[in-house]
Amino acid sequence: MTSTSTSDVSLYELALHQELPPSTVQISPTTLKSMSDSLLQVLIDQKISAIVWAKLPRGEVWKEELERYAKLEGIPKAIYSFTTHREEIEDTIAAYSLADQAPSESEAIVTGETDPLTEQLRNGQTQVFSALTPIFFVQLPLDSNLRREYFLIVWSTSFQAGLFAHRPRTAQPAKLSEMTPTSLDLLSSYGQISQLLESTAQERKQLLMAIYSFEPELIQRSRQGLEQLMAELQPVVLPQSTTSASPASPTATDLVQQWQRLMAEGVSGSTQLATIGNLFAKHLQLQEELSVRSSTYRKQAEQAESLRLQNDELMHTIRLKDEFLSNVGQELRTPLTTIKTALSLLASPTLKPPQRQRYMDLIAKECDRQSSLITSLLDLVHLERAVDQTSLPPLRLSDVVPGVVSTYQPVAQEKGVRLAYTIPEGLPPVACMTNWLKQIVINLLHNGIKFTPRGGQVWVRAKQQGDYVQLEIRDTGIGIAPSEIPKIFDRFYRVRQSTDDSSGAGLGLTIVQQLLLHCGGSISVKSKLGEGSTFNVLLPVYQNPSEQSIG
Repeated sequence: MTSTSTSDVSLYELALHQELPPSTVQISPTTLKSMSDSLLQVLIDQKISAIVWAKLPRGEVWKEELERYAKLEGIPKAIYSFTTHREEIEDTIAAYSLADQAPSESEAIVTGETDPLTEQLRNGQTQVFSALTPIFFVQLPLDSNLRREYFLIVWSTSFQAGLFAHRPRTAQPAKLSEMTPTSLDLLSSYGQISQLLESTAQERKQLLMAIYSFEPELIQRSRQGLEQLMAELQPVVLPQSTTSASPASPTATDLVQQWQRLMAEGVSGSTQLATIGNLFAKHLQLQEELSVRSSTYRKQAEQAESLRLQNDELMHTIRLKDEFLSNVGQELRTPLTTIKTALSLLASPTLKPPQRQRYMDLIAKECDRQSSLITSLLDLVHLERAVDQTSLPPLRLSDVVPGVVSTYQPVAQEKGVRLAYTIPEGLPPVACMTNWLKQIVINLLHNGIKFTPRGGQVWVRAKQQGDYVQLEIRDTGIGIAPSEIPKIFDRFYRVRQSTDDSSGAGLGLTIVQQLLLHCGGSISVKSKLGEGSTFNVLLPVYQNPSEQSIG
């Protein structure tokens, strides 16, 4: 067995230098808290008389179970809390002062303010153990090896346990995102996530190397290491109140002599095996509680995230509605303004017949534009009440597209544009409403003919592409600038190159896109200025619902 001869002891190193060193595990600060709380809860539940030496991270959340044990009535016990932070002790003292009450016997921070206790310590009277249950706060030097360690040591005549943890200097910070759901749920169960985050921030949030042991020999060596530390380094035992006129505080030697006397007296308790069994039962109970809480919190988190997404979607929809109404108002106002101006000019007695006819044509054109806009708006409103995709009927392109193309043949001939189509008869049916498909083809054909100059061509072709039927409308028109292609499906957007016809409402391609979305399809466009545009429409092949359910 290797002995440690340095005056500044490391309990973690003592444990590692055992002849049969215990296993070490890497844990998070949250897991350390779970393990220490379980050990203290067993002492509380079983009402085990014990001596406890503890050094835990800063923060009130870490001291809760220790204070619960200190307040447990009916059993003798003593608690020694070590820290390198003087502020932690002073904050505890200030908390008592802020409460404007003297500490009770089971809550006293014993450092000399209570005269009877100090005198009993000085006189070697062991009645202190049964009469008062103080928490002795011991401040360690800042350069102590224990500065990077935490421990919880429990001793009774029949049960000993030790939890030792060390913060390696090369350890990586344990980020909150790296904590397990169980660890995070544990924090939630205590309802003090912010407190633990604050304390672990001060402790660098590092992962810890930990040892959990029930070996009496290791517990004894750890206690002896603390006694060596207290004897050689003489850490400071702070007074509870700096303003109190009280005798000198008990020294570190006083405390060592006290716990040695208490151990010599012995404390009755349950058997080692029985207590270990209770400890593991407590762990199992805690894990089960965490599992239940984890499931509950996860469901709550999923519901909260779903509500957040729904709220974001609702707010986005409201913004789109407001923007849409603003654009509708502007679009309706423009033709009305033009019509009103033309009517006022028509009232002039000096107006010549050619001018009168020009104003009449302008009014008729703006009325058509107004009618087209209103019709398109009604189509969009109707789309919001569209049927579900699962109820869409089967539809063959050969039953719809040729008829629409034939309707637009006179329009194309009048403009001098060649219009042709190729729709194979053997194409599978698509899932789409008849009027929807007509509206899609009409809008795309109308644009193709409108933006194609005399002598140009417009083709309509269809073919199967996997689970979709592709409908291609291609023209040799003026084309679309690359910067405008992402905008052409926006509401009220009109291509700048359309100089020959401005009567459109700017909703045609928007309606096409919305119709395709409602039937599970899509649309894309390729275009070059001066060379024309190609619109590719994908319509899903109709799937029989009974066949889908069987599959």
